[in-house]
Amino acid sequence: MRSSSRMATPSPRHFPEADLTTPLPVSVVIACHTEKREKQIRRAVASVLSQDPAPVEVVLVVDHNESLRARLHDLLPGVAVVPNRFARGASGARNTGAAAATTGLVAFLDDDAAAEPGWLAGLLDAVERPGVVGAGGFVAAEWSSGAPGWFPGEFNWVVGASYDGSPTTLTPVRNGWAENMIVRRDAFAAVGGFRTGFGKLGAHSRPEDTDLCIRLQESGGSWLFQPAAVVLHAVPAERSTVPFFLRRCWHEGRGKADLERLLGDPAAARAEERGYVRVVLPRGLARHLARAARTGRPVHLARAGMLVAGLVATLAGYGWQRACDLRRGPVAPPEAARIPSDDELAAAS
Repeated sequence: MRSSSRMATPSPRHFPEADLTTPLPVSVVIACHTEKREKQIRRAVASVLSQDPAPVEVVLVVDHNESLRARLHDLLPGVAVVPNRFARGASGARNTGAAAATTGLVAFLDDDAAAEPGWLAGLLDAVERPGVVGAGGFVAAEWSSGAPGWFPGEFNWVVGASYDGSPTTLTPVRNGWAENMIVRRDAFAAVGGFRTGFGKLGAHSRPEDTDLCIRLQESGGSWLFQPAAVVLHAVPAERSTVPFFLRRCWHEGRGKADLERLLGDPAAARAEERGYVRVVLPRGLARHLARAARTGRPVHLARAGMLVAGLVATLAGYGWQRACDLRRGPVAPPEAARIPSDDELAAAS
């Protein structure tokens, strides 16, 4: 679960309001990899270019697909279309974009997401506050065929969206989502960006954004959740099925076990999940059952049942991966990337 729930960090009052009379320059990085998403890629780019304030540049990184890179270069004049120069995968592509960026702030958006008006202003409002190293925003699911009646909103993270129960005000959190975040480039470079051997590659996904946010905060600074920075994330029809739901929960549990193994402080990998399991899910379950009793509609019972099934599948994936790790023994963690610092960029310019 890429959570955005509350954690034991200073309250928002400790973060003075940002001065946006002269917004800091920001670049937006979008990673892409397949021609199947060309329409969505163009929509993502258009949503960024329409922001106020506008970004200094949009860096579109194509993940080891030269024909797509050439096509997008011709289709999108004024956008920097570059090939991924790191290992294949979303982590390497995002690192390539951050390395190519020429500004002190870098925002990330996925190729199947579209930024709502005010998205970039909201992220800037959060990250420009003193002591803040990065911020993430709210992700709304955009279902191509409508949300299934049985789908519990507490599990929106299954389809890459913010879950019911996420904070509704500017709040310190452990991590954000790579599809909707902004970072200080110097801090991002200092920790080596996303781990290129730990992230999304094809259908296999690990919580590379959680890992990044934890490392950034360990190096100094806080991370904020900005609900005013909204993006729409496309959810194709094939992700509206029960098998996908359970499979995604299983892999999320495996990913959390991988993250726990990777971090120096394994407890950080499940710090927010404890609150999610102890607070968000029980409240959701009680709400669904109460609605079922009040209305007599079976859809609410279905949501309650899937909430329990999702939790069981996630815990099963976590337990399975932990057992595999114990049998396999210690392994070296994936390396972080080499991102040039702001000083290096200035010296090279």
